Amino acid sequence: MNRRNFLTRSSLIGVGLNFSLYLKAENTVVSNAKAQSVIYIYLPGGMAHQESFGPKPLAPVEYRGPLSTVKTKITGEVFSQYLPETAKIADKITVINSMTHSETAHERGTNNMFTGYRPSPALQYPSFGAIVSHELGVRNNIPPYVSIPTVANEFAGTGYLSSSYSSFSLGSNPESSDFKVRDLRLPDNISLQRFDQRKKILDIVNSKFSNEQSSDKLTALDAFYQNAFNLMSSDSAINAFVLNQEDNKIKDMYGKNAAGMRMLLSRRLVEAGVRFVTMTYGGWDHHDGIAGQMQRNLPPFDKAFGALINDLDNRGMLDSTLVIVGTEFGRTPKINPTSGRDHWPKVYSTVMAGGGIKRGLVYGKSDPTGSEPAENPVDISDWAATIYHLLGINHDKTLIAPGDRPVKIIDGGKPITQIIG
Repeated sequence: MNRRNFLTRSSLIGVGLNFSLYLKAENTVVSNAKAQSVIYIYLPGGMAHQESFGPKPLAPVEYRGPLSTVKTKITGEVFSQYLPETAKIADKITVINSMTHSETAHERGTNNMFTGYRPSPALQYPSFGAIVSHELGVRNNIPPYVSIPTVANEFAGTGYLSSSYSSFSLGSNPESSDFKVRDLRLPDNISLQRFDQRKKILDIVNSKFSNEQSSDKLTALDAFYQNAFNLMSSDSAINAFVLNQEDNKIKDMYGKNAAGMRMLLSRRLVEAGVRFVTMTYGGWDHHDGIAGQMQRNLPPFDKAFGALINDLDNRGMLDSTLVIVGTEFGRTPKINPTSGRDHWPKVYSTVMAGGGIKRGLVYGKSDPTGSEPAENPVDISDWAATIYHLLGINHDKTLIAPGDRPVKIIDGGKPITQIIG
């Protein structure tokens, strides 16, 4: 009987824990890091820069689009009419209005925004969260990399790294009335004594197999169980996932909806020690009726994002928490015949805040019609190098991919010093 069959038949896998983490010595603080944690808010589909952070109010109407604007706390800068709360905290964030790449397909743009690499037919690169897990490890018995509500996409994985560095996925939506993170407690029919007996059996099996075999899958499975045991024995780690412990006033401040509850949970997780949270919200592929689509999607995001930045700041956490808002590309300069915008990677917007980022800055800009960068174009590799730099990770470090192939964490990127405080 092989090891996997043994584990299955003995019901050890029946505990059902759904994450695999690399077991490392705890490292509570990275000494040279400005950011100790990251909340990456990803807006899938490609959010229009013209209807969000980079509007063009002086452009002809076919470029300007259907929405008006709101003044921000940054002198002379405006956001979309549906971002009034974000406008109020603009003095705490940096907006990059000159992001650029050449990938017009969703999956290829998403690859860029989760790995810092352009797609390669020969190699799948690790996501930011997987690299952070690999380089920094576990803190406070809680997974270093968590996805809300589930793994965002195929590019949010471990790439050529061991599966030991994959994310912990909630398996349900925090905004649901019956929200409960799966697999944080023992099943009702398994007592602590019975579980301890199973763990001892597992130790015996591990000892035999580790002496006879060596593989990434076995190492990952060992880490899987060890970290599962650690998490299940830590009440403080488990409580980080429990939204019911938050006051209703705080929930109302964020908004009791998908955007609000996901961002609130993100704050709880980094507060508890998670190093990298990836949170997805909405669908932003607005080929048709962009005015109505933005009216539905943007206000909940706006309220939650403004609350998150203020909440982190009030708790003294913003300076050590890097908050990122990203999307795979922007939208076409002209409104199309169905009152929407199509894919456009030549220029788009992202937002960064906290964790060593300057406050109250708009960096780069697009041309008068929002078609191309006009100032300070930001390449994906430079943007990714900035994230790693703020986390104290050497983005030039070489890792080993299959076939003993040396691969840099980021190839050729340089941190954007102008946005670092």
